[in-house]
Order: sequence, then C-alpha cells, then structure tokens
Amino acid sequence: MNSEFEGLNPPQLQAVHTVDGRVLILAGAGSGKTRVLTMRMVHLVKNLGISPKSILGLTFTNKAAAEMRHRIASAIQGPAAKQVTLCTFHSFCMQVLRSEIGKLGYTQQFSLYDERDVQRLVTLIARDILERESDLPSLAATTAAITHAKNRGLKPEEIKGTGSDWHDEFVRTVYKRLQDSMRAYNAVDFDNLLWLTVDLFEKHPEILEKYQDRFRYIMIDEYQDTNPIQYRLAMLLSAKHHNLCVVGDDDQSIYGWRGAEVKNILSFDNATVIKLEQNYRSTNAILKAANAVIMNNKERYHKALWSTRGDGSLIEVFHAPNEIHEAEAIAYRIAKLKETQGVCWKHIAILYRSNALSRQLELALLKQPWQDGEHWMRGIPFQVFGGVEFYDRREVKDLLAYLRVIVNPRDQEALLRIINQPRRGIGEGALDALTAWNRSKDVPLWDVLKGVSLAQEHLSGLKEKLSQKALNGLSDFIAVIEGAKQRFSATPLHEAMRWLIERIDYQKAVREEVKSDQMRDFKWENVQEFVSAMADYEEQLAKHSEEKPSLHHFITTIPLANEEGNFARQKKLGDDKVNLLTFHSAKGLEFPFCFLVGMEDHIIPHEKSLKETGIEEERRLMYVAITRAMKFLTISMACKRKRMGKDNASKPSRFLFEIPEELIRVTRWDQAS
Repeated sequence: MNSEFEGLNPPQLQAVHTVDGRVLILAGAGSGKTRVLTMRMVHLVKNLGISPKSILGLTFTNKAAAEMRHRIASAIQGPAAKQVTLCTFHSFCMQVLRSEIGKLGYTQQFSLYDERDVQRLVTLIARDILERESDLPSLAATTAAITHAKNRGLKPEEIKGTGSDWHDEFVRTVYKRLQDSMRAYNAVDFDNLLWLTVDLFEKHPEILEKYQDRFRYIMIDEYQDTNPIQYRLAMLLSAKHHNLCVVGDDDQSIYGWRGAEVKNILSFDNATVIKLEQNYRSTNAILKAANAVIMNNKERYHKALWSTRGDGSLIEVFHAPNEIHEAEAIAYRIAKLKETQGVCWKHIAILYRSNALSRQLELALLKQPWQDGEHWMRGIPFQVFGGVEFYDRREVKDLLAYLRVIVNPRDQEALLRIINQPRRGIGEGALDALTAWNRSKDVPLWDVLKGVSLAQEHLSGLKEKLSQKALNGLSDFIAVIEGAKQRFSATPLHEAMRWLIERIDYQKAVREEVKSDQMRDFKWENVQEFVSAMADYEEQLAKHSEEKPSLHHFITTIPLANEEGNFARQKKLGDDKVNLLTFHSAKGLEFPFCFLVGMEDHIIPHEKSLKETGIEEERRLMYVAITRAMKFLTISMACKRKRMGKDNASKPSRFLFEIPEELIRVTRWDQAS
C-alpha cells in the first residue's frame, strides 16, 4: 500500500479505488471525507496515470478547495498538482464564462454583481414600474423569489406561487427587466454565473463537449447541498464519460431554505454506494444520541456513526427558569471549565438555532467572573460569528467599485457608487440629469460622462444643466479612471492600487467622513488590508496556479471567497475566545465542548421553518448541531422565554425526547456538573 493511503479504513480505501462510473460516497459527520476525496484524486494521477488536467473537483467553499489543493500538493510533487482543477461551483462557472460568454451576447470584461448591487438595481426597477413609492411590495420577497427562480433555472414567465397573482406578475416583470438591465450593463450576478453556464452548455453543444472531453473525472463535495441548477450542471458535464463521484451526507442537508434539494443525493441512482460510518471526531455517547435523533427521518439512507474513542461522558441536560438564568448558567459552567480543567476558551462553542438567542448569552459572558490562578477576572472573552464581512465594509466596497469601473466602464452600479466618492462636486442634481439622459437615450452612462467632458455637441443641452463644479468633477473622475487603467496594465496590481488610493486622497475622505478616531483607524486599516489582499492574491496565484494575475480575475474572484474575505475575523479565529454561532454556521466545524441552547419546541424545530422546509430538515439541523461536539455536550432550555416582550411558557424540544434516557444526565440549572 502506498504511504499516503496508510490509515484509511476499508470503506475509505474502497472509495479511493472505485474510480469508474457513477459513485456515491455517503460520508457521515467526522468520517474523513476530505481525505478520501483528495486521496482519490491522488490515486487517479499517481497510480492510474490519469492526466491531472482531466480531473475536476467542485466544492461549495474556497476553504474546502484550498485544503484539498494543499493535500494534493503534499502527495503529488511537481507541476501536476496545479493542473488538477479544484474550485467552487461559482469559480468554475466564472472560468467558463470568462472564455465563452461572448456566445451569450456579453463581452469578456463583464462585471460580477453582489447581492447589494442586485438589490439596488431591483429597487430602481421597482420604482420605475410603480407610480407611487407606497405601492412597493416587500422587495426582499421579490429578490428572494428571483433568486429561487434562478437556482432552479426558471425563466421569468415560469414564476408563480410567490404570494399572490399580483405579486407573481410583479416578480416576473422585475425579473425580466433585471436580466435586460444587467445584460445592458454587461454584468452578471452570483446566481447568473451558474444559470448562464448551463444555458451556454445547452445552447452550444460544441462548447459543452469541449469541457466534457477536458474533464473526464468529476468529483463533487457536499452533494447534499446542490440545488437544481447545480444538479443540471453536474449532469451535463458528466453525460459523455459518466465518471461522476459525489460525496455527501443526506443527514446533513440543512440548506433547503437556500434552494438545496436533498432529493439530488437521495435519487443518485445507477451508482456504486459506499458508506463511511466510522467517526473520528466524537465519543460514542454523542454519536448514539445523534443516530437516535436522525433515525426518525424517513427520507434517508440508513447509516449509523460509531467511533473508537470510547463511550465518553453522558450528555448533560438542564432546564432553567427563563432565558436569563439559562445564559447565566452556561456562562458559569464555562468559567468552571476554565478554572478546574484549564480549558482553552476557543475549544468551547455555544450553538443556537437563531441569532436572536445570542443577546442574553453575550450579556452573561460579559458579566461572568472567573478565576485565573490567584486573580479574579470579569468577563469571558467571546466572538460572535456573522459580523460584517470584510468585503462588505463600505470603504472596501468603494475601492472594489473603482476597480470594477476600471475593468468595465459600462458597470453603472459601480460607477454611480464612486462618481462622487470621495466628493468631487457631482451632487444629486447633476447625477439626476446625467442618469435621466442616459436612460432616455439608452446610452451607457460612461459614454455620457465622457461626451460631456469632451464637450460633444449633441450633449450641449445636458451640459447646460451642470454646474462648473460638477463639470470639473467629471473631468477629474474620468482622468482618475483612465490613469488607473494605464497603471494597472503597467505595474503590479497592489502598487497600482496604492497609486489609486493616493490619487483620490481616500485617507482624507475617511478623515472627513468619520467623526470617531477609533473608527477612522479601523476604516483606514481596512483600506491598507485591501492593498495587502491584492499583494497576497498575486503571490498566491504565482505559487499555486499557472494563471497570470489580472485585475478582472481579482475582482471576480473576491465575491466568490466570502469565507476567506473577512481578514479581521480570520485573525480572531486564532484568538482564545468562546465561539457563539448558529447551528447552520457550525456545519463543518468541531469543538471539544459544545452547549446547545434554547432546546425548545418553537425554536428547534423552528415553527416558521416547519412550514417552509419541514420537520425532516429541522431534525437534520439538530443532528448537525449534536455532531459538532467532540468530548462534552450540554443541552439547555428555558421554562419561560420572552417573545415580543412578553413571557411565554416553553416546552422542551420534541427532538430531546428522541435521545435515549441512558445517554442523558439531568442536572440542576444553577450547578455546574
């Protein structure tokens, strides 16, 4: 046996060596699926002589793809490791569209819109459709309906069931105009990346065949999370050679609200099925509890996790009088873990079904005293997952908008964001006149700006509506963009970025717009970190890819890397702090000590989600939460909990009664076990 395969158990070895045809690897929680997937790729290249260029691995996060790339590089020496294509669905579709999007009427310098860009555009379209502002329905519901349709590959005319006949028609109209506007702006959004790629493959079989011949071995991670459009993409790519291996766990399918369909993995037929049931993370008491809960789902493959780590401690359960006492009891238990066992804070996690439950927990942790040797301290350090992501911060989005306009001047959303940022005298009146002309003449706004700046005769009427200050600002803005184009084409990206920040004097803008010294420093540190991000991008691309750095690649890669984007949060993850996070956010993570709070029937199963995704998905969510624990698991609930400011009696979660009594140790809420 090759050394890299040592330590694999028999089902894992079977999964590695079964390479032909359709293969379904059912990988239970903590069963080592990432190692199996990467070793399968290594086996194809090293032992079977398969060209690494013919292997495609699709994941849902850049973090997962990066981990697999690192493992492959450790096992395969030389350039071959770089030639395996490992990326997210969205990144793969971006690569395809960069080369082929011209067939769909776009240019290759298209912009990638994020969620906020799309929301702004939807708002403008909705206001244009309806005569009065008061007529606007919930645009969040409208945008959600459009996203839902895109993830299923539905056209505007196929939308129905969004709430009422009127709203159906409204969504269809907005969706159609949104698509038309984005095509006019030469822009696509996240959902369109997949939809357009599938559309491209279905309309142009010769392009599809090119990618089918290139990628003869396809592997998909977390297959239980795929939506209909991702399913169609997988089926199209694998239709010629049929070598499709999917890895996932139907028991961990918890994203139905986001469009994932568990039936994709449950109906993966005509396949060799391999079950990975040995768990390398948790004790058997925890695994038996998880097995007992999930076995009550009817739509699933039968699996039963087990471990060689022994039975471990029983699961502690306590029932507090109310949510305040529950939070204080958890904070007290955490303090005792530190004092008596020397547990690192970062090895402790508090998990909850809803973000709203974190408030009392935060207050309790802030107030909790604890003893550090001979010294008493007050306040347990913690971090809450789900803060504002790095690339969603205003100053970072401003800089990204500049880069988007430099690459694609037709990107009207980005252009409007920065045309007067920093302020250069182009006020709301000037913008209204410019955009009104742009809409009425159906001319790209950038062309209008340049025409006014160059005093083109046909724009004389528009120029008369603008003040001299606004005209000067327009000239300066155009000079900035054109000067930046030259810089980015002639110098390394991070150096050009430094030049741009100095050219627009962005540090002065931060000083003038923010009153707090601390916030000024925070924002300016983000600006500096953005420049570092560009330098890191160039360095990493040179190390791990044959692709050359480019501004377009950089700005279209950034929105695809949400979990890698928040530099501040990544630094915090290395600190010694208790982790507060939702059940959904905890998926893929593990902690030696876990507290599951709010184990009440209206919270888990969540009463709203019961109507939308059903009891089985809520039970899978409970299963995911339980299996995050490695050594010790505590479950808590409150007899009363405030809802809309009023105390309401709570019942224990029905899922709690599915755990065998012999696995549970009931304790008093006001005592640490």
